[in-house]
Amino acid sequence: MKVWIKYNHGERRRHGERMASWNAPDDPSPGSFTYGADPDTFLQVFVWNGTRPVLRSAPWNGFTVDGQYQASSSAYIYVAIVNTGEDTYLSYSLSDGAAHTRYVLTYSGEYQLQTWNGSSSAWAVLGRWPTWECNRYGHCGPYGYCDSTMAAPTCRCLDGFEPANAEEWSGGVFSRGCRRTVAPRCGDGFLALPGMKAPDKFVLVRNRTAGECAAECARNCSCVAYAYADLSSGGTKGGMTRCLVWAGELIDTEKMGDMAGGETLYLRSAGLDDTGSRSRAKTNALKIVLPAVLGSSIAILAGITLACFKFQARRRNREDHKKLGLILGGTGISYGLGEGNTAQDFEFPFVRFEDIVSATDNFSEACKIGQGGFGKVYKAVLSGKEVAIKRLSKDSEQGTMEFRNEVVLIARLQHRNLVRLLGCSAEGDEKMLVYEYLPNKSLDANLFDNSRKMLLDWPTRFNIIKGIARGLLYLHQDSRLTIIHRDLKAANVLLDGEMRPKIADFGMARLFNDNQTKANTHRVVGTYGYMAPEYAMEGVFSIKSDVYSFGVLLVEIVTGIRRSSIDDIMGFSNLIIYAWNMWKEGKAECLADPSIKDTCLPDEILLCSQVALLCVQENPDDRPHMPFVVLSLENRSTTLPKPNQPAYFAQRSTETQQMRDNIYNSVNSLTLTNIEAR
Repeated sequence: MKVWIKYNHGERRRHGERMASWNAPDDPSPGSFTYGADPDTFLQVFVWNGTRPVLRSAPWNGFTVDGQYQASSSAYIYVAIVNTGEDTYLSYSLSDGAAHTRYVLTYSGEYQLQTWNGSSSAWAVLGRWPTWECNRYGHCGPYGYCDSTMAAPTCRCLDGFEPANAEEWSGGVFSRGCRRTVAPRCGDGFLALPGMKAPDKFVLVRNRTAGECAAECARNCSCVAYAYADLSSGGTKGGMTRCLVWAGELIDTEKMGDMAGGETLYLRSAGLDDTGSRSRAKTNALKIVLPAVLGSSIAILAGITLACFKFQARRRNREDHKKLGLILGGTGISYGLGEGNTAQDFEFPFVRFEDIVSATDNFSEACKIGQGGFGKVYKAVLSGKEVAIKRLSKDSEQGTMEFRNEVVLIARLQHRNLVRLLGCSAEGDEKMLVYEYLPNKSLDANLFDNSRKMLLDWPTRFNIIKGIARGLLYLHQDSRLTIIHRDLKAANVLLDGEMRPKIADFGMARLFNDNQTKANTHRVVGTYGYMAPEYAMEGVFSIKSDVYSFGVLLVEIVTGIRRSSIDDIMGFSNLIIYAWNMWKEGKAECLADPSIKDTCLPDEILLCSQVALLCVQENPDDRPHMPFVVLSLENRSTTLPKPNQPAYFAQRSTETQQMRDNIYNSVNSLTLTNIEAR
């Protein structure tokens, strides 16, 4: 077996070949997981879920042959680096007499070593990766590392760092990683950390000696770490070397030990000189200790005063969370976030009502930036940060349920394509949610406004499409909770300062457990036109309901036409049927919004149109899962299955009216010519 690795020999370059997982245990079509070498890094092997790495090997540090003994099969497995002069690749081989052995990437993303067991006529698993939860890609967060040398591997902070959130860290949530205790200065030296798996996101510098590699990082004040290795066979002089340097966060680091293939990582640390000594730090400590002893009585008084303030703050915090718990409690729902379902089960900032009143100038119209079915949205500054505050209407029954959903379900979900919830407030019948502020408003406000849609050229729209897809993939599969959004639409996609999309408004969202595929409700909520037919007609929803909504949204982004518009669709009954007929007649390229004609690529318009039509097929089982959608968009797939005719709402008028009557409407929503549930 060979795994090709990109390596430059003159001008020649070869990109990595990948192993793909099955889509399901009984479905051999390509799944979302792939295994191979990243063509943009130096001799690293990855397992990806779509485009997201889930497992990464250490960069090659110079071995030519590595042997691993498998006691259960009495076989050696050799992993070799082969350099032909034109290509460099990994090669796997077995010792003589070994049983048939193979590497398998399962449909769930686990990389397994299997051997054939003749007595049971079945494949037996010898090893599986990731071995521990903490050596999943980036599990320990920035500047954290997985200590695999321990009997029970766990996340730790690199030397000179501490958990960014101590309470989360102690509770086993490591995603925020670590932060420096003392920031280093440009002239500070480097601390040697042996036996480490080098972090990802490095810059490769070739043909440097060890001293030149160290100097390369030392003279660049933004360089936080470096690692050097002699890659020549046996370390012969004059052979190939590599120098890795890091200028950003250190992510996916692991303590492996020298015998397990680790290498020395040199980390810039405060108080070190160029020899790695902490003499200056000790001198500074002596300067601090003497005056501290002289002023000990003052320090004791200050400590007592500080303790009083902390006690009062804790008491206020308990009172605030008790109020929040009264609102969140009594739902009869277990959200899987702790022992119960109250606010005390997870850390979440509670913002005082008077602080919000002050920040919004008593909710003045000058601060208002939007209004929806559940209330008004204000722009404000809290703790020096611009935020958006949603004030839920007092007379809306849906307001309390939305508040619960946002706080309990979404507070712990963090993804670059989801709007981040920063805090909340609950005082009497006043309920408010505090979000990050996004200056470019909603996709709806840009896409269907002729004065703003010119900001959305085709490359920007294509990136928005892919960002929404990645956010939805995270909700459905990659987060710890499986979340069904149930109201994905253009108005619920917000755009940051760089026009990157963030899915918002999770008031209608629902949680699925691990073995649940669909649910039924008598209370249909959402927005007519985006709702899947099985949900609108029968109340059945699943992740495929969100896929349908994504398909409708995708057609809107390509065409620039609102799904409820009766203009510009050539007399067809709705936008989806119009898109289907254009695609069926081979005119999908003509679907592109006239304002993007000069910037769009016909192949990408065709790709997005076909993906959208696959998503809006009538049978939910025919619709793709989001890993397939993300992979197709990222790889610009040219071989996609042909879609079936989309759902066509051709009910008699009485049936249509009954369906619309069954859609739950907020008492605060504004109804015009079409039903808007929110």
